[in-house]
Amino acid sequence: MEAEESLATNVFPFRDARAAPDPVLEAGPVAHGSLPVPLVLDNGSFQARAGWACPGPDPGPEPRLQFRAVCARGRGGARGGAGPQVGNALGSLEPLRWMLRSPFDRNVPVNLELQELLLDYSFQHLGVSSQGCVDHPIVLTEAVCTPLYSRQMMSELLFECYGIPKVAYGIDSLFSFYHNNPKNMISSGLIISSGYQCTHILPILQGRLDARNCKRINLGGSQAAGYLQRLLQLKYPGHLAAITLSRMEEILHEHSYIAEDYVEELQKWRCPDYYEDNVHKMQLPFSSKLLGSTLTSEEKQERRQQQLRRLQELNARRREEKLQLDQERLDRLLYVQELLEDGQMDQFHKALIELNMDSPEELQSYIQKLSAAVEQAKQKILQAEVSLEVDVVDSKPETPDLEQLEPSLEDVENINDFEPLFSEETPEVEKPVATVQPVFNLAAYHQLFVGTERIRAPEIIFQPSLIGEEQAGIAETLQYILDRYPKDVQELLVQNVFLTGGNMMYPGMKVRIEKELLEMRPFQSSFQVQLASNPVLDAWYGARDWALDHLDNEDVWITRKDYEEKGGGYLREHCASNVYVPIRLPKQASRSAETQASGKGLGASGGGASEQA
Repeated sequence: MEAEESLATNVFPFRDARAAPDPVLEAGPVAHGSLPVPLVLDNGSFQARAGWACPGPDPGPEPRLQFRAVCARGRGGARGGAGPQVGNALGSLEPLRWMLRSPFDRNVPVNLELQELLLDYSFQHLGVSSQGCVDHPIVLTEAVCTPLYSRQMMSELLFECYGIPKVAYGIDSLFSFYHNNPKNMISSGLIISSGYQCTHILPILQGRLDARNCKRINLGGSQAAGYLQRLLQLKYPGHLAAITLSRMEEILHEHSYIAEDYVEELQKWRCPDYYEDNVHKMQLPFSSKLLGSTLTSEEKQERRQQQLRRLQELNARRREEKLQLDQERLDRLLYVQELLEDGQMDQFHKALIELNMDSPEELQSYIQKLSAAVEQAKQKILQAEVSLEVDVVDSKPETPDLEQLEPSLEDVENINDFEPLFSEETPEVEKPVATVQPVFNLAAYHQLFVGTERIRAPEIIFQPSLIGEEQAGIAETLQYILDRYPKDVQELLVQNVFLTGGNMMYPGMKVRIEKELLEMRPFQSSFQVQLASNPVLDAWYGARDWALDHLDNEDVWITRKDYEEKGGGYLREHCASNVYVPIRLPKQASRSAETQASGKGLGASGGGASEQA
């Protein structure tokens, strides 16, 4: 209903939501029986989520901690100190956009130092002391087919820095799939997961990931927000600074949708009536106060008095400076006159030459003029001080007596500098001035008309060529994956097409996927498309459910002993994990064999040389 009321005018203000700092929560549950309670961390490239996996009939609400996975190192004195700021402690991201750093390259964590800051923030705000060690098992999400280097870096951080007892890695979209399927049911299907940086299509066979045939598209919400920003900045070059990435993300989350048929939808937008009914006018913040347009006569009078007061103070300061210079010059001339009276003629004539004067009469004339000027300046300074005192005591909104401010010849330049502020004649009675109306509607000028951009930005995951990317879209990639399987396996996979991830929450996404499948599947064949109950948080919920179901199953956890014996890249596989592919280095020949081979080579070359000799 609220959306329908807003569409009546189609004007939507930007919320410009500012993140509130996360409170430091009390220490969570330590143990359940003899087993410690696991910590569940959904380590996403856009947002990190952390919470407890509490056993029992009510495992608890949504994750206790949700924050943007970015860091910024503040300067000394800025924002309370020079320490790094993390997540929601940053408040608004736009003023710090140029300072933001992320531990992720695409969706893979690669920066160990920044990842440690995110983990410190999570443990601190969950009430877990990370100074000695973190005595809780940890369930951590990772990217599809994550590089061994990244997992090795993460295991090293968790075991060496935090001293955790054990860890389990899993794919976020598989955890979401696990949460939305009935318990103890081994199922097959196709997962389409689209997040902030990437889109993945993952085939699941008998409850396990088929890693050989999963594909990634390097497009997600980040690229859609950047594309929308470029579109609107080209459309409204007068508002470049106001069209920020945070506002573009707000438009994507709340005003964009997926067209069932992109070309047909663009044809609809060509109709003026359809455009008028469906365009969203995003209202930028602006100030409606124009200079002189909304001021009352009392405010104008007060402003005039303030300007007169400032001018009076400026003139008084300049008179004092001029008086000081004239006084120094007068003292110099009087000193030269004293030389004449004392009979020191040589020094007197030398001083006259320095002053560029010819006779004592000329010196006397200059002394009289300077004395008069100094005396006159002192009188003006006294008058100015008296007028300032009167202004401070009597602040009635009457027109001040301007006779006190009559300029002398030396002050004409100063008043000319302020001609835009004062008219030459001040009327005795102020005439009523009509309010100046702006020649255009300021509110309308500060509106962004978001029309076809509502469908063009999210369309890039279906048509990457819109932003110049030489990649296949979701439909082509889906068809490519299905073609790699026999007909019976294809039929099995399309019966459970599962959509998850924050970039799958656009209205119309499920209908579009169904349309694409209808076009590529054989005539009258069946398929089923399911959207996750909560595409954003189901990965965390699934990881929590998995942790509770496998709390006492040591076959799926990587212990410290495994880490020390098999290395940081080691992975124990389970229903929501990657496939473990250890590094197989080529066997190197032993040094003795190398020395024997080199000796044989030298002997052969020596024999050839002797034969030649």
